[in-house]
Amino acid sequence: MNVLMDNDLEQMNVVIVGHVDHGKSTLIGRLLADTQALPRGKLEQVRALCARSAKPFEYAFLLDALKDEQDQGITIDTARCFFKTARRRYILIDAPGHIEFLRNMISGAARAEAAFLLIDAHEGIQENSRRHGYIVSMLGIRQLIVLVNKMDLTGYDRGVFDAVRTAYEEFLRRLDVHPLRFIPISAVHGVNVARRGAAEMPWYDGPTVLEQLDALEPTASPANLPFRFPLQDVYKFTEGGDDRRIFAGTVLTGQVSVGQEIVFHPSGKRSRVRSIEGFQRPRESRAVADQATGFTLETQWYVRPGELAARADETPPHVGRRFRANLFWMGRAPMIPEKTYKLKLGAARVPLKLVEVLSVLDAADFVSEHSKQQVDRHDVAECVLETHRPVAFDRVDQILRTGRFVVVDDYQIAGAGIILERLEDTDSTVQRHVQARELAWDSGRVTAAQRAAAYGHGAKFVLITGADPAVVDALAAALEETLFRAGFKAYYLRPANVARGLDTDIRLRGEAAEEHVRRLGELARILTDAGQIFIASLPNADEYDVRTLELLNSPHEILVVTAGPTGEGRLPAHLSLPEGMSTEAGVKAVQQLLREKNVILDYQI
Repeated sequence: MNVLMDNDLEQMNVVIVGHVDHGKSTLIGRLLADTQALPRGKLEQVRALCARSAKPFEYAFLLDALKDEQDQGITIDTARCFFKTARRRYILIDAPGHIEFLRNMISGAARAEAAFLLIDAHEGIQENSRRHGYIVSMLGIRQLIVLVNKMDLTGYDRGVFDAVRTAYEEFLRRLDVHPLRFIPISAVHGVNVARRGAAEMPWYDGPTVLEQLDALEPTASPANLPFRFPLQDVYKFTEGGDDRRIFAGTVLTGQVSVGQEIVFHPSGKRSRVRSIEGFQRPRESRAVADQATGFTLETQWYVRPGELAARADETPPHVGRRFRANLFWMGRAPMIPEKTYKLKLGAARVPLKLVEVLSVLDAADFVSEHSKQQVDRHDVAECVLETHRPVAFDRVDQILRTGRFVVVDDYQIAGAGIILERLEDTDSTVQRHVQARELAWDSGRVTAAQRAAAYGHGAKFVLITGADPAVVDALAAALEETLFRAGFKAYYLRPANVARGLDTDIRLRGEAAEEHVRRLGELARILTDAGQIFIASLPNADEYDVRTLELLNSPHEILVVTAGPTGEGRLPAHLSLPEGMSTEAGVKAVQQLLREKNVILDYQI
């Protein structure tokens, strides 16, 4: 007879959820005790501690290690414990049931492959019984087993069990959730946990909890899904002749090998993997799901952290700014339209707005409402969300790990959701903002033609970008000085002045970068309306930055000048200056562009 070694056993994560005091920690403690998975003497130690403090012994105390939890009798944080059977090793996650700790419950359940949901037979279905049922389905956990606990308090009455099962099955059916099984148990007495309760419940002939655990099927390995790699950061090395640019992150799904072509989304940049890198370990030829790693590329692109890498020969992720989602809201303040939140999706961190509430399930009775235009605390909503710039994602039914997201409000996680469908980016919030702004815009009594006649030139927004901030800044500053000395009303707004007050490092990232572009576009609208030649530099601008600035500066035109390599591939530009061109020659080229656009008169400055 072959006996599998521990390391050969497969592993499964199982979360235990349910309303507060419905017996989750007791169930886990009983499982550990009945399968001899506890450290030697642990059970006796807890019994002795309870005796000294005049507390009745509870199996939950084997799990609730935090003093606050034992004092209050509730699980505050998620607790994990480990045990094994002949078939596999298990990680059991005890998620808090109290309504105030739903964030902890979601984080605890996020990586589970199966869920056991407890309902107190005596107390019946409660609000969090319904909430947890929805959250389990929202997180994509398809193997759900409902345990009707505390059957001893009902005299092991089959009628009570059947009533709970019927009511909860009906509720789950509305969510399109189909539990594998309902099991009547008494966790405190161990009935139908590890041993069959033939004496107590002869009418039940299904599996025990322990037997049901071993009957669960492992989910499809993330390694068999398309390659997805959220880019967390890019590290550039310079010492000792080391010229590597390492693209670092964690492989969520799939695998990639040296020589394979990958594409970054949403930018569309593509290159082949030159090497797989690791910290203080030999180079490897392949990176697989759940591996924290890095790689170098044959093409040294500039790629923003937050992009999603995928293999060119596999199904690409969706890219867009709008999507339909199911959202569970936990923020103290309701989620409302027009307010800006932060979306965290993979490594992406981008501003987010609520565009439309399609329907809301009431937190207490889960009755659908179709007239609400905000999402209140503990509500479940189907809604349309919009990001400030395009993001890459998968539908949750395609790849779970890149179809889930959280929403941050006031530096706290306020919502969690799943993406159901990509929507077309029509009538964006930025477009609506510009339309409303232009309808209300009052330029006063002085016309643009009168300003041009008085100043001797037209108004224009000149955006200068490129991969090297020093080159871009030098060109913009020299252009301002040359135009000013010639008597033109020109002004160069340096990036640091726009970014003042933003949370930035050496490179503008994420939310700070979006706000930087927004401020720049609004200032451009004002200064071009004032008749000036407004000059701004934005190193490493991408196509979406340019399109956003064009929209925010409308109805005035924007002139885009690239100085040297952009790091962004083919950026839409009115003038592209070659790498190595002198600043003086660059200024003359921009002056010629301004003449061609009839901004300045056709004579030598």
